[in-house]
This record gives sequence, structure tokens and C-alpha cells, in this order.
Amino acid sequence: MGSKSFGNLLDLASGNLLDIPQTPRSLPRVMTVPGIISDVDGYGISDGDSDVISLPCRERKIIVANFLPLNGKKDSETGKWKFSLDNDSPLLHLKDGFSPETEVIYVGSLKTHVDVSEQDEVSQNLFEEFNCVATFLPQDVHKKFYLGFCKQQLWPLFHYMLPMCPDHGERFDRGLWQAYVSANKIFADKVMGVINLEEDYIWIHDYHLMVLPTFLRRRFHRVKLGFFLHSPFPSSEIYRTLPVREELLRGLLNCDLIGFHTFDYARHFLSCCCRMLGLEYESKRGHIALDYLGRTVFLKILPIGIHMGRLESVLNLPATADKLKEIQEKYRGKKVILGVDDMDIFKGLSLKILAFEHLLQQYPSMLGKIVLIQIVNPARGSGKDVQEAKKETYDTVKRINERYGSPDYEPVVLIDRPVPRFEKSAYYAMAECCVVNAVRDGMNLVPYKYTVCRQGTPSMDKSLGVSDDSPRTSTLVLSEFIGCSPSLSGAIRVNPWDVDSVADSIYSAITMSDFEKQLRHKKHFHYISTHDVAYWARSFSQDLERASRDHYSKRCWGVGWGLGFRLVALSPNFRRLSIEQTVNAYRRSSKRAIFLDYDGTLVPESSIVKDPSAEVISALKSLCSDPNNTIFIISGRGKVSLSEWLAPCENLGIAAEHGYFTRWNKSSDWETSGLSDDLEWKKVVEPIMRLYTETTDGSNIEAKESALVWHHQDADPDFGSCQAKELLDHLETVLVNEPVIVNRGHQIVEVKPQGVSKGLVTGKILSRMLEDGRAPDFVVCIGDDRSDEEMFENISTTLSAQSSSMSTEIFACTVGRKPSKAKYFLDEVSDVVKLLQGLANTTSPKPRYPSHLRVSFESVV
Repeated sequence: MGSKSFGNLLDLASGNLLDIPQTPRSLPRVMTVPGIISDVDGYGISDGDSDVISLPCRERKIIVANFLPLNGKKDSETGKWKFSLDNDSPLLHLKDGFSPETEVIYVGSLKTHVDVSEQDEVSQNLFEEFNCVATFLPQDVHKKFYLGFCKQQLWPLFHYMLPMCPDHGERFDRGLWQAYVSANKIFADKVMGVINLEEDYIWIHDYHLMVLPTFLRRRFHRVKLGFFLHSPFPSSEIYRTLPVREELLRGLLNCDLIGFHTFDYARHFLSCCCRMLGLEYESKRGHIALDYLGRTVFLKILPIGIHMGRLESVLNLPATADKLKEIQEKYRGKKVILGVDDMDIFKGLSLKILAFEHLLQQYPSMLGKIVLIQIVNPARGSGKDVQEAKKETYDTVKRINERYGSPDYEPVVLIDRPVPRFEKSAYYAMAECCVVNAVRDGMNLVPYKYTVCRQGTPSMDKSLGVSDDSPRTSTLVLSEFIGCSPSLSGAIRVNPWDVDSVADSIYSAITMSDFEKQLRHKKHFHYISTHDVAYWARSFSQDLERASRDHYSKRCWGVGWGLGFRLVALSPNFRRLSIEQTVNAYRRSSKRAIFLDYDGTLVPESSIVKDPSAEVISALKSLCSDPNNTIFIISGRGKVSLSEWLAPCENLGIAAEHGYFTRWNKSSDWETSGLSDDLEWKKVVEPIMRLYTETTDGSNIEAKESALVWHHQDADPDFGSCQAKELLDHLETVLVNEPVIVNRGHQIVEVKPQGVSKGLVTGKILSRMLEDGRAPDFVVCIGDDRSDEEMFENISTTLSAQSSSMSTEIFACTVGRKPSKAKYFLDEVSDVVKLLQGLANTTSPKPRYPSHLRVSFESVV
């Protein structure tokens, strides 16, 4: 289906993209109402949720992956395409984890090229017969997308390989990136052609489609979207070298749920989000969650499993039993060590074979008694590195066999051909030990398959004449750098680069007692059989439903251009503050109170110059000149700085250090909050903070009269956050009997006296106005950070407690679209200045502040 909506988006993403023809046909749509098909061809860039017609129907899962779980070939006689399900594809087995009523639709490319003239017919047949929607990429796009950007740039980077020089990987190519974006756009068009927004859950798979969530979220703000990464996610030091790093990160963050095989991969992703986007994560009832612009993005850590029934059905084949008997006879009297790997530079083939050679050198008694059978699967990619790996493997095997072999003994058997499943299963069932020595691998299910085959089946046991209750054994030697390693705790874990250690580990595995082998095997088989692919799919699906549950409880705004698009989700009552509406309310009112934060509200946070602008000073002076106005700046900054910066505004009230110091105007004295002036606790806190400052590069201490603040915004994000947690625990322990509170804020740890906050001082000011018969009928409160939330909350509480029947118009406003207790928002500091100027223009200068208001602030406690 052709799409008209993303042309501008793609242009903005990265310049002039490839000239992609529109998808040649409209794919079959799912009819949500008989005779009516949702029209999503002419959509614009908007929420558009109401455009899709949807009535209650059975639940559907849309599985999106680079390739469909199909095999296809063209009949040489009829010239017609014939397709069949790929029973080896994990995507096909996902359905076992869903309820029988769930309809599953697959979206992806075919593994074979189909001519443009045949695509219409093939599309129709695939959808009707297999519920598959094919994405036909133009050949030049597919080559640059898959063989180019995916295989030459993303895949090596995700496996920790950097293109340090032209001979070691491909440098970043903007043209390949554009093809990647173009391909993801075509996938998005296909998904949009079949989506039923109310009922469908979309599950995207792997690194080929990392910007697809951005396209879908931009079109449908409330789409229920999950993503699972089947490859490793590299550490931030590696990932940050990618020129389009933020586009890919934001793509994943446009999902509701992101899945990883291991916590290491998830930890690296979280570190990248922290370092590049400034996001923080927390654990919510056992689930890792990122707060991203009001949306909660959950992370799922669960390795994929295998399909037990599929593997056991192969073991039950007569051909498998026959092959197993043949292998047993051939290697009678010898211990078989098995390896099954792709011909790939990251699989550690040469390191494994070198370790076996070292084993023969160190333990000569093993000569003639052990055999390494290495099955080599066809390479998934092509290139110089694969050819070099292949040559090194063959040369090493030849050298070992020439040195240690004999006419009736071949130490290393290299099987480099397509091996049928039944034959591979027979080798699994025969091997005493399985070695997976990859230097980096996303998951690797070989150890799972090996363990299940060693367990066998009743039918297989009967064919081999083995008793059902005979003990089962298996031993695994696994690289610590593969995804399945954490799950198989009974395996012998090795560093694949340490050849001596790998050799010793293999020797330990084959000489281990049978009882220990049985225990390890039992532990592994129990885990594998209870965490199969159905369990994995069901668990991910359940978490995706939970992550998407609150979609309709918030209002959504799309912000950002191109692939920088992101969704802001906020309370349905949260809206932009209308300057005109606020000014009109100001005119109608007779008594007014205005409370303003300083940093991030009157002066931009990013500004090096912290003095207020001439426009701010002018507006404040004008507002303060009206005796019916009570204007206060309430800030965490010290009184000296605020007095200096705001000196021209003589009638302006200031509450410094979160309200510890207060004065009503320039001519009045500073008054404390009325709490204890005992600050002896500083003598305890300062040395502790100094210790953490010395050990945390980039941190510093801010000493206020009433508080001490430890800042770590310039420290390493991960280390600074870790140190802040330690400092918080340390201070809470030593200050347990002191009249202080220890707070952790955004990149700070602060210690201040109890009973000091912006919320409390705001309440005291309002209470004083009420006592003096100056109850405000107009209140504006504007702030931008977490400490200002207390002001928003306290204003409503204080005014609601007044006995007067007079209604008060309250405009609590936060700066920036983000979750807040305020009812309104303004986008930035310049909008706050415009509001103040609008209010000031309606104010006429008059004598200020009657003497009866100049009272001791200490009385208001």
C-alpha cells in the first residue's frame, strides 16, 4: 500500500532519501465493519486515532520482522510461486503462547525476490493462505538496507566491532542509513494497512526495524507497541560512536515495551538513555521503567526459548535413530565433543579449535579418545571477514589433524555442508559435551537444543533399546559473552579468548563424574522445558498488555521533526495556559497573588548569565507597583544573589533558600522561617560531602546559609548517580536524630532543615493575606522543577480551607510539557515573560503596600 504521509518526515530525517516508488498495491485490509474498510491512505501527521473504525472483535497480534516465516520457490513447470511455512522459524512458534482465539498476522519481507509484475498476486495469496503481509522492497533499497546498513554497520557495532580502519569494517555511510529509513517506512505502510487500533498489539523484532516504532507512533499516538532485540546491545562507549544513535534510541523509546535477552543488554540500553537523553529509570513493582515525556516505557528481560514439540518430533523420526546408531558405531570408544556454529567472525570457531589443540598438547593421554565434531552452518553474510575466518578455520583443522591424527583417527571432524535437522539432532544426542565459544552472541539456542536431545524421548529410547529410567547426562562449556549463559547456571562458563582456560574446562567437562553430569543436566532440562518459546511469547504479550493499559487515560502531543519525533503524554486536564484568558481574569480580580520560581522560569536553566533580563525587571516593577498585588519570587537560591539580581524591584517579595529566608519588600528585614537556628549538623554533613566530592570527579558542593547541596551534573552519569545513592544512605544514617531532611533531586543531594519548602512558604504567605482580610481572588503560580510541585499543591489546599465563599481563579502553571500537579503549562521561559508583560500592561502604577502588611513573618507559622 502506498503512503502519502511520510514524505516530509523522511526528508527531515536525513536529507534527500532514495526515490522510492509507492508500494505497488493496497494490501488486503481487515474489515472492521461489514462492507466498510478503514481509509488510512490519505492520512496526515496527527493523532488520527478517531480515523480508524473499530468495533469489538477478537484480539489480534501483528508480528513484524525482517523476514516472514515462509519458504518460497517458483515452480519450473507452471511458473507459479509456491510457499510453505518455515517450521524452524521462532516467529511461527510465537502463536503457541497466545490464546487459541488470537489472530496472528505477520508482516515482513520474503527471502526470495518476486518480480514487480507478480507482487499483486503473491500478496493476495500470502494474506489469504498464511495471514502474511509481504513488504516488497526495491532491490537496490533491500541491498543497501539489509546487506548494507544492517549487516555492515549495525550488526558489527552491536557485536562490539568498530571500523577502526577500512580493512576492519565499513565506515558510516549516509546513503545506507537513508535506505534503512526508507525500508522501515515501507514496513510502516504495510502495518498501517492492516491495523485495527483498538484491538491490535504490534510486536516488532530485531535491529532491522528500530525506527519503525517512530513511524507508527507518529501516525497512531495510542498504538500498542512492543519491540524485542534479538542481538546484543553494546555498552554506551561503543554505541555512542554511531552517528544516528539518538534516532535509533528514540525509535525504541516510542514503544511501550522493549525486550532484551539479558540484563547486561538492558543495562547498556539504560546507560545510553541516561548519557545521551538524560533519562532516569526506576523499578516499579519488579518491572524496570523509564519515564519518557510523561509516558512510561517498560523493559522486559527474558531470553527466548525453543519449541520443545518441534525438536522432540524430529527426535522421534526413524531417520534420527538410524543416524544416531551410525554415529555411535563410527565413534565407538571415543568421547565426542560437539560444536554447532555459523561461519561467522564472532562465533569463535578458530579459538575453539585452538583450545582443542591445546587440550591434546596438555593431556596426551586423551589422544585417540576424544573427537571434536564441528558442524558449520552456512554463513548469513558474505565478505572478506567471513572468507578470512573460513580460511583460518580450515588451516587450523588441517594442522591439528596432520599433527595428531592417524589413518584411523581424525581428532577434528569439520562438517561444512547443509546438515538436515535429523542428522544434527543425532549429533546432539551423541555428544558427551557441547562447546559454544562465541566471542559475542545475542542468544544462541544450541545449548538448549543439545540438552533436549540428550534427554531424548520415549520413542527414541525404544528405537535405541534404552530404558526409560536410564540416567541422562550432558555437559556444557559456554562463553560468558553469549545471551543464554546466565540462564544455564550449571554450565562451565569460560572466557573464549583464554585458550588455556577453555582447554582445561573441556577436559573438566569430559572427565566429570556421571553423577555431577546428571545433576547439571537435570537442572538445565527443567529450565529449558519450562521456559520454552510459548512461555516467552506469553510473558512478553502479558507485559505488553499491562504496559499499554493506560493509553486512553492521558492526552497526547506529538513533538519533534523527522526521526526525532516523540510523544508527550499528560493528564487529560493539562493544557496550555492562555495568556489572553489569564489577563482577562487579572482584570476582573481585586486582590492578586503571584508566585514565581527563578531558575528555569524567569531565567533559562541553560543560560550562563543568571541576571534577569530587562523585560523581566520591567514587568515585575510594573506588577509590584499595584497595591492590590502581592508578588513573590520563591527560589532555592541564596538571599544575597536574589537581592542583587532583583534590586530594581523595590516592592517585590523574595523567599530565598526554599523559604528559609523571607522578606516582603526591599525595605523590610530578612526573616527566618521561625524554626530552629541550630545549624550544627553542617559540621557533620560537610566533611561527608567533601569526601564524596574528592572521589567523584565533576561533583561540587553548594553551601547555603540554611542548607548544603551536593551536585553531580558534571560527573559521569552512571557513577554520579551511584555515588548520589551512597551519599543519600550515608547521610540518612548519620543524621537520623537531627532536625533535618535529606532529599535527592535531579543530579543533587540536599540537606536542609525540616519544615522548609516552597510549598510551606507559599501557604504561609497566603495565610497571612487571609488573616489581614486580603484574600486573593486571582492566583498565578509558575515553576519548572520538582520543588515547585509543592507550591502547586499547597495553593489549592490553603485556599480551599478558607471560610469565605469567594471563589478564587487559580492558574498553577509548569514550564515545559511534562507530568505535573499544575493544571497548565507554558513551553519555555519566553512564554512566561510574555505572560508577565501581558499582566503588567493592564497594571497602572499606584502607591504600594500599606504599613499593616509589613509585619513579622515569624508570626505566620
